[in-house]
Amino acid sequence: MACNTKYIFVTGGVLSSLGKGLASASIGALLESRGLTVTIQKLDPYINVDPGTMNPFQHGEVFVTDDGAETDLDLGHYERFTHAVMGQKNNFTSGRIYYSVIKKERRGDYLGGTVQVIPHITDEIKESIRIASEGVDVLIVEIGGTIGDIESLPFLEAIRQFKTDAGKDNVIYIHLTLVPYIATAGEVKTKPTQHSVKELRSIGIQPDILLCRTVSSLSDSIKSKIALFCNVEKESVITAKDVDCIYEVPLGFHKEGLDDRIVEKLQIWTRAPRLEAWEKFVSQYKSPEFCVNIAIVGKYVDLTESYKSLNEALHHGGVPNRSKVNLLFIDSETITANNCMEKLKNADGILVPGGFGPRGIEGKICAANYARENKIPYFGICLGMHIAVIEFARNVAGLEKAHGTEFDMTTPEPVIYLMTEWYDEKTKTIQTRDISTEKGGTMRLGAYPCCLEQGTLAIEAYKNQEISERHRHRYEFNNLYKERLEQKGLIVSGMSPDKELVEIVELTDHPWFLGCQFHPEFKSSPMNPHPLFVSFIKASLENSKK
Repeated sequence: MACNTKYIFVTGGVLSSLGKGLASASIGALLESRGLTVTIQKLDPYINVDPGTMNPFQHGEVFVTDDGAETDLDLGHYERFTHAVMGQKNNFTSGRIYYSVIKKERRGDYLGGTVQVIPHITDEIKESIRIASEGVDVLIVEIGGTIGDIESLPFLEAIRQFKTDAGKDNVIYIHLTLVPYIATAGEVKTKPTQHSVKELRSIGIQPDILLCRTVSSLSDSIKSKIALFCNVEKESVITAKDVDCIYEVPLGFHKEGLDDRIVEKLQIWTRAPRLEAWEKFVSQYKSPEFCVNIAIVGKYVDLTESYKSLNEALHHGGVPNRSKVNLLFIDSETITANNCMEKLKNADGILVPGGFGPRGIEGKICAANYARENKIPYFGICLGMHIAVIEFARNVAGLEKAHGTEFDMTTPEPVIYLMTEWYDEKTKTIQTRDISTEKGGTMRLGAYPCCLEQGTLAIEAYKNQEISERHRHRYEFNNLYKERLEQKGLIVSGMSPDKELVEIVELTDHPWFLGCQFHPEFKSSPMNPHPLFVSFIKASLENSKK
């Protein structure tokens, strides 16, 4: 354990979705503004080894790191709000912890002893925390779930023990809770917070700071009441007020004195916070000159959490263009050739995001066709690139039955195919290699290099010929069709360094049409918006002005 590392454990109570991830990320931003190096870790109580096989409807997007970890969406918040680079060590689940312990037991590492939750599981959790803390001044650890959940108990016990291991001056606990406003009574109620803290104290954890999620600022009298019944100082009761823009959260916490309380309790000497960049971004974000409508044509349209990083990257791209980005979520299953124009008539730009499975595919192909024929800026990400290639092959290159083998295994024109499928020169056919039946972690994951062609939209946006982007997919562009599609006007503007994998495609005779195999949204942040999103919003804005 690094003796100079400080630890902040963030827990949540009353109910889920209070914003522990944003709170943890905002704390990281505040500490970085004071000159400290930070990283953030998420400990999730579910049994899945990682979220890679989980439905976005249930759990939101899967965030992918440079080293190929499929992680919780909160890690996207951590990277957007801080300079920390997330990886395998930044997200552990109960499943991953138990899996590690079971493998050790099978190897005989415990010398025949009885393996128990305490100390074996809790020791494994503490070791994961120590690994994540290497090389930083402060590690912020968010505990998933809600106080009182049976699944979270091993993690809570582990962080209770951790204060003794690391020293009481090196650990603080921050508890996020709800102070609801009851309209019929005309007042806020502190009882949920009192009960949540009581539950936390019953397992041996006394919170040092309370973040009280509420619709408006808490009065001094309410703060005093919470402090009295929860055994914390009044100055440590912090209003976590609802905001219009999530990037205001660090500024709101600073105004409440949160960062002062943290460095005081952890006995850290720092410089004064420098929040000018955050203030400038929020000001620009909230005061746009223009407005642009972007249609996101996907099948996960009921929850914005399904495309969290994508939505934020679009907003990031709007700020340099002095534009508000209005997101229009359109269910691809409802789009047909007959109603496509009506569905997309208000779109200044069209984006087809990543996804899996055949549901809604034809609707996405209609959207790509509409964008191509009507010269509307089109951005295809991962699956969205596949859609663009299929549509072009069918309607421009004359391959009427072109498809991807993910959607039609019998297609005679597999312009998109499984990565394990390769052309056999002897038989002149596509041969399929044996692959694992397991779903988790079997894709092309993590950061891969890409080389860009001169004179293309891609290199104009990146201003660099060599880039690195994060991937999460199983299917690729089929190089057997590359020459034929290029002859019809498809531009392959980005490829892997060995020229084996197509990474970016564009179109001639179109103001802005680009599909990329990777997920650029994972590397966008408010202070450093991704160049492809900036370029796409710029083109969409120009289209709107027409």
